[in-house]
This record gives sequence, C-alpha cells and structure tokens, in this order.
Amino acid sequence: MRIPRELHPVAWWCWAIGLAVAATSTTNPVLLGLVVAVTCLVVLTCRSDQPWARAFRLYLWVGAAIVVIRVLFRLVLGGNSPGHVWIALPEVPLPDWAAGVSLLGPFTREEFLAGAYDGLRLAGLVIAVGAANALANPKRLMKSLPPALYEVGTAMVVAISVLPQLADSARRVRAAQRLRGGDSGRIRGLRRLVVPVLEDALERSLSLAAGMDARGYGRTCAVSAGQRRSTGALMIGGLLGVCVGVYAVLDGSAPRLMAVPMLLLGTALALAGFVVAGRRVRRTRYRPTRWQLPEFVVAASGVVVGAGAWAVQRWDYAVAHPGVTELPAVSLPSVLVVLVAVVPVWAAPPPVTTRTAAPVRADDPEVVPS
Repeated sequence: MRIPRELHPVAWWCWAIGLAVAATSTTNPVLLGLVVAVTCLVVLTCRSDQPWARAFRLYLWVGAAIVVIRVLFRLVLGGNSPGHVWIALPEVPLPDWAAGVSLLGPFTREEFLAGAYDGLRLAGLVIAVGAANALANPKRLMKSLPPALYEVGTAMVVAISVLPQLADSARRVRAAQRLRGGDSGRIRGLRRLVVPVLEDALERSLSLAAGMDARGYGRTCAVSAGQRRSTGALMIGGLLGVCVGVYAVLDGSAPRLMAVPMLLLGTALALAGFVVAGRRVRRTRYRPTRWQLPEFVVAASGVVVGAGAWAVQRWDYAVAHPGVTELPAVSLPSVLVVLVAVVPVWAAPPPVTTRTAAPVRADDPEVVPS
C-alpha cells in the first residue's frame, strides 16, 4: 500500500499547464470535453479535504458561465452570417461610425457552434487552472519558489488562493447562519452572505500577511549598488532576448539566427539573473519538499499532453480545429494524447485526508510541545 502524502505543488502545476496548453490548442468539442472529463477525474481522485480542494466546483460553474456568455455574445453581436437560421431576431440599425458591427439579427446554427467552441476552449483553460488550485497546496507552492521570485511568488499565491479562500469562507458562514436560523431565501440569504464572506476573507488575508511579515518572509540582505545593477542588467537582457526569440520563432520571415539561438541566450541570461538575485535572500527550510518518482511522472504527463496537443494542431489541423459546417472528427493520436493526463490517478500517491493522516505519537522527536 502506498503511503499518503502531498505531491509537490510544482508537479501538479506542470500537469495542469499541459492540460491548459491542450485546451488552447484545439476547438474540437470532443477533445475539449475529453480534457474537462480527464481533469475532473484526476481532481476527484487525487484531491485532499483541505479548503482549497473544495473550490473546484466553482471553477466548473465559471466554465459553464463562460460558454453561455460566449454564445450570448454571438447572439447579440453576431447576426448576418450565412447558415441555417435558428432564431430570426430583428436587426437593430447602427450609425455609420459603427460599420462592421451588427446588433442582433438572424441567429444561425453556425454562430451558435462557433461561440460554443470558443467558450468551451476558454472554459477548459479555466478548469485546468482550477484543477491546479484544487490539487496543489498554495503554501507549499510559495515555499518551493526560488528566492528570486519571493515578491512575485507572494502575489501569485495570493491571487490563485482567492477563490478557494472565498469558497471556504462561504461554507463556514452558511453553516453558522443555518445554526442561527432565520430567513433562508435566495435573494435575502445572498445579501446576508456576501458581507460576512468578504469580511472573513479579508481578515484571513491580513492574518496571512502578518504571519509572513513576522517570520521575515521576503527579507533581503544588504547588497551593493554594483550587484543591483548587474542583476537588473541580466534580467532586462534576458527578457529582451526571450521576447526577440519568441517573435522570431513565430515569424517565419525573421532570420533563423534571431530565433532559437536568441531564445536560448535570453533564457540563460534570465536564469543567471535569478541566481544572482537569489543570493540576496537568506532563508532556512523546514522539511523541504523533495521531488520523487511520482512527481516526475505527473509532471512528465503534463508535458506530454501539452507537446502532443501542439503537435496535433500543427500536423493534423482539421482535427484540432474543425469547422462548424460538419461534424468534428477525432483521430486516435489526438485521443491518446489527452488520455495521457489520466496517469496521475495511478502515479500520484494517495491524498492526505483526515482519515488517512497518520496519528501523532507522543514519543515522536519532531513533535514540539506547546
């Protein structure tokens, strides 16, 4: 039997980024539905019972809302597109300065499918990010970041933990209101719910900030002006090199010397800047999270899914981006690429929950008495 433990958060984010790349690389509804189904399966199998793990269904609702809003935009601003008319709405005339924009008008089946495909692609991206938030411990993620990314890491962790924190606050406030009784109507209950939830989330954020400040998180040691200038030069040079390299890779007419070589040079300069900037921070780690075989397998599955989806988009464009005038077709390689994302169901260790957590022994030398 495998011992329950938390997987490294970076491994979960590598897996989720691969799914996000796969979702953005296609508009095929079959493949996008398969991406969402695989994501839900892995989350339901591998998530713990922590507060951030219970916020995944909110991302599902957000994804569904994105699809509906995208179709509504097509309904309101589409119009005058050839195809099979479903709803014959009257067209609203617009002034000459709004030429090219149509308001209402006949709503066709092709417009509906185009809006649904685009919305489903964005929903797949949001659900992949939600899966990373539900599976990865945000506090361990912040601890695992390089020292040079302390400031950016703090903002990133706070940003990705907002929705799980609001979900946990809403659950606790609703439980308290049910115990007190009172009006449980949807409209009035929502009014009584919003203010306590926001207040609770703000208090928890301030407590987190105070705890980080008390522990000296992000404190830097004294550095000379020359070190600051060298660090800034390396970071700016690396950023410029990466931008030029990415532009040259995407633009086939650019000189090949400005493509991959410039991209590699910019990446090397940026990494050197990270190393130099990390020397300003002095910190110690208690029980550092180490990479083991399950972490490498989960991260590799995400890389395979992302690279495979990009290859399908490049070499089998008709499968990756089907039209709206015919039924979307799938191929065996495209389906197998998405199914690789199921590997964490067997590769990841069992999640740590209240049932699987090992009891603390009194003679444990790592237990510090309070």
